[in-house]
Amino acid sequence: MPTYVWLLLGLLCSGSVAQAGDVVLRRGNGPDVETLDPHQVRSVAAGNVVRDLYEGLVSEAPDGSLIPGVAERWDISADGLVYVFFLRDTARWSNGDAVTAADFVAGLRRSVDPQTASPSSQLLAPIAQASAVMAGRSPPAALAVQALDEHRLQIGLQSPTPYFLALLVNPAAYPVHGPVHGQGFTSAAPLVSNGAYQLQVWMPQSHIELRRNRHYWNDAATRIDRVQHIVTEDMGSEFQRFRAGELDITEQVPATQIAAMAPTLRRQLRIADYLGIYYYGFNVSQPPFDQPGLRRALSLAVDREVIVRKVLGSGERAAYAWLPPHIAGADSLQPPWASWTRDQRVAEARRLYEQAGYSAQYPLRTEILYNTNDYHQKIALVIAAMWKQFLGVETRLRNEETKVFLQSRRERRRTQIFRGSWVSDYDDASGFLDLLGGHNPRNDTSYVSQRYDAALNAATHLPEDARRQQLRDAQQQLIDDAPVIPIYFYVTKHLVSPRVSGWQDNALDHHYSRDLGLSP
Repeated sequence: MPTYVWLLLGLLCSGSVAQAGDVVLRRGNGPDVETLDPHQVRSVAAGNVVRDLYEGLVSEAPDGSLIPGVAERWDISADGLVYVFFLRDTARWSNGDAVTAADFVAGLRRSVDPQTASPSSQLLAPIAQASAVMAGRSPPAALAVQALDEHRLQIGLQSPTPYFLALLVNPAAYPVHGPVHGQGFTSAAPLVSNGAYQLQVWMPQSHIELRRNRHYWNDAATRIDRVQHIVTEDMGSEFQRFRAGELDITEQVPATQIAAMAPTLRRQLRIADYLGIYYYGFNVSQPPFDQPGLRRALSLAVDREVIVRKVLGSGERAAYAWLPPHIAGADSLQPPWASWTRDQRVAEARRLYEQAGYSAQYPLRTEILYNTNDYHQKIALVIAAMWKQFLGVETRLRNEETKVFLQSRRERRRTQIFRGSWVSDYDDASGFLDLLGGHNPRNDTSYVSQRYDAALNAATHLPEDARRQQLRDAQQQLIDDAPVIPIYFYVTKHLVSPRVSGWQDNALDHHYSRDLGLSP
């Protein structure tokens, strides 16, 4: 169906167009979203929109702490294996239908169903039978979730999981509306959601407009009538739009603008630590990057300090390990060479490069794939120059629009080295380490290590001290195998207009529009 027909449908089904006097929040949202299906979300941009549209059993306060969502309370058995959630009898879908325990059963089953191919299904692995369902060994109905009645949902776990409630905040655990299940995320039908907002307009490569969901159980606390999530792939353009008063919040801020920022703008700048990493991934399923030694050589040759100081320059931390500092559940294990001098690292990189069969006479020829963005291009150019200077590598750069880029990464047919980023869904080491598990659908490197997976699996069944040791073993395996090049840990950088109230920095950078206000 043509886009204009879908837009018209959205306006007609919403019951009205924008009303005079509506309070409208304009949020820069980075690249265009790939989907509004909560069980198909891959990008940060899509997650930002979907969290406005839907609500899970558990939600988040503005500071990132866990709070009740659709479930007003829950009971946990003494052994930590059985959770019973009590749903609010006032919870409603945007069309007025009641949100029921059966809707959550349907959503959880859909998430783990291999036919859905949910990129976040692995988050639900702690639920009993989830792994068997995801592997195709059991039907979705075998998942240990049960509607005890209309407002009580029971979930059984494979083993005690202290961070299980935090997992339920993720879109992978959102419910589905039964009558439109299977068609509600296409252009053939309006989208029915259960969050503080509902979809009004989706204009690809432009913006998504949401309007207040008057059926939301806590609508009385919502202060903003309409939200526009605006595509702002170019950070420089986004910055200028904020300065011109066309945006109330930016998704990013160019580092070049931070250094020269006027005092008035600097007071609107919010920089905070973030559980996110920028990395390069190898397609380890194809030569030449099936060689761990070659992968380690390229990692050693990257001068991360130059990137964070000279290219970025806005508080990012150089990353030598996969886990960010201060994450819950494990200590970040640093590789021995993290404390070496630059000369020592280059010498070892050259030794490994030659050991892999490459030299000045026979250089490695490779390609870096990244999604279109000025900073991704700058970083790729700098890294390619480092590889050329220190090893003699000849590197091509290839950029693609975000949706095509994500598809290329998933298919792994042409990719050799690709830009990656990861933001944990919750504050625990498993939120990072699980990404590189052999069965994780988001693991675009093709990396599979029996020792790594065994350590992760063992960690789920152990008390804290023993769990930390298993996760340390898993990190050591990553250091040895080097399927990724950690480059830097993110900080969040937003410009937030003084008109916006209710904004609080948090480590996951989740900012629900329902918690914000906007003065005239």
